[in-house]
Amino acid sequence: MKHYSLLLATLLFTGNIAMAQSSCSKYYPMVDGALLQYTSYDKKGKEEGQIDYKVTNVNGSGDHITATMVMEISDQKGNTFSSDYDITCDGNVVRIDFKSLMNEQMLSQMGEMEMDITGTDMELPNDLSVGQELPDSNVNVKMKMSGVMNMNMDVETINRKVEKQESVTTPAGTFDCYVIYSETRTKMMMSNQTMPSRVWLAEGVGMVKQESYNKSGKLVASSVLTQLSK
Repeated sequence: MKHYSLLLATLLFTGNIAMAQSSCSKYYPMVDGALLQYTSYDKKGKEEGQIDYKVTNVNGSGDHITATMVMEISDQKGNTFSSDYDITCDGNVVRIDFKSLMNEQMLSQMGEMEMDITGTDMELPNDLSVGQELPDSNVNVKMKMSGVMNMNMDVETINRKVEKQESVTTPAGTFDCYVIYSETRTKMMMSNQTMPSRVWLAEGVGMVKQESYNKSGKLVASSVLTQLSK
């Protein structure tokens, strides 16, 4: 099950991070070679690992630009996992293609199986304002394994709303941010849970900070931007 947990964690975190700044992207720097590093913590503030992102393959111009995000996750035990996914800046909106998460490297981590991935891309508009409601997104992964029962996983990001503006200081600097609240509803086998979260989003940077909570509203995990190069 550890591979399925890793897949879920990747989908949840990726839903909140994009990078690209161009003529059609205000909040997400789309600059070839740009680097972002996040440090993740558990509910007690103990460091659990880090996630590194690099922007590559930036193509297009004007109101339509595409790029690839190369992601590497490492934990305190020295375990690492790498993947990449595609983002598109189209007019006034940045979209994250969840299907592109299922690349060959991701599939190799999951073992021998067939996958069918459907869903709605995460949209991140340029024109944020306090009180604004943002579109829901979802991804459904159907896994067929030889000799093992089939599995189905649904991840929905719902109730997205811009709550407020505030300044946030991390090891990477001080940033003026919009705070976006959302709920991630996950259905997998007999499990059905909803996890609220907040993301602090800065212009020209993307995600600066993220907090996840349990159903009672208590903090269970967090990540902060620790290094930035663009």
